[in-house]
Amino acid sequence: MTDYPLLARQLDALLDTSDWLTNSAQTCALLMQEVPDLNWAGFYLQRQPDMLHLGPFQGKPACHPIPFDKGVCGAAARSRQTQRIEDVHAIADHIACDSASQAELVVPIVVDGHLWGVLDLDSPVPGRFSEADQAGIEALIEVFIARTAF
Repeated sequence: MTDYPLLARQLDALLDTSDWLTNSAQTCALLMQEVPDLNWAGFYLQRQPDMLHLGPFQGKPACHPIPFDKGVCGAAARSRQTQRIEDVHAIADHIACDSASQAELVVPIVVDGHLWGVLDLDSPVPGRFSEADQAGIEALIEVFIARTAF
């Protein structure tokens, strides 16, 4: 089990700049190193209405762009609610960038009432993400928001 409080302290110490690009890249790298069973960790940014654009990530090349009306990332952006999916193949409009991905956790990043983007985590392990993982990753996003200038 991942020690998310420790990871939050590590992320807080790691983000020594307020630059969103640097902080996004550092966050992805830390997640890939410290959270087991991930095959992709990255940000999708809202740069135009109803569309997510690829941001910093770790893993295989990714799908780009993602409309709000498609896939798990689109659902998180549209609803502004975390999406925790045990089996991505059970989602009719899942966007399969990597066929090895089996489970997904997508956390929306809302700053001052506006959607900035989403953090997307993929795993090759079905059912990989628990409620504890969801709460832990959401807490890490709070650290990211607090340490970043948008």
